[in-house]
Amino acid sequence: MKKVLCVFFVFFCAFSAFGQENQGIKAIVNHYAARNFVAGTVSRSDLDQIIQAGVKAPSASNRQPWRFTVVQDQALAKQIVSNIVDGNVLIVISAAGDGKTNAREILDCALAAENIYLAAQTLGYGSRIYTGPMDALNRNLKGDLGLPVEHSAVVLVRVGRVQAVDAVSAASARKNASDVTVYK
Repeated sequence: MKKVLCVFFVFFCAFSAFGQENQGIKAIVNHYAARNFVAGTVSRSDLDQIIQAGVKAPSASNRQPWRFTVVQDQALAKQIVSNIVDGNVLIVISAAGDGKTNAREILDCALAAENIYLAAQTLGYGSRIYTGPMDALNRNLKGDLGLPVEHSAVVLVRVGRVQAVDAVSAASARKNASDVTVYK
């Protein structure tokens, strides 16, 4: 009886996955940088999962140089991203250095940002990656954000509720893979 159940279970698993798109690939291929955020909170349990995705990002020599600052204070968030909507959260990713010249830390923080960005969308939120506000943030708001003295903000991810949209039509046009790929 156990053998029959085991065989049934194996066939069930194999056939239930047959023809289904891999969920990780689906999340990557169907993502888009949200623009139409609406009011609404991001739950603490979802934020914890989103941050955990950032923590699990790969990094050079496994150094994990990042620090995540979750900005829920709307007045402070509005100083960083002027069109913030009530309930949006900014996740500022910082690392030691000036935020401009240490390529390894910049790349590591970018990988963490991508994980956070995709995790938020997987949980049903909109997300958007920003690098533009970093200079002003580092000049004027490091103390308000509680960043360590030796750290600078490298990138931030905005997370929040969005209007229901078709992700494919909302995404910016992308180049064809064949136009940017060479196989040798």
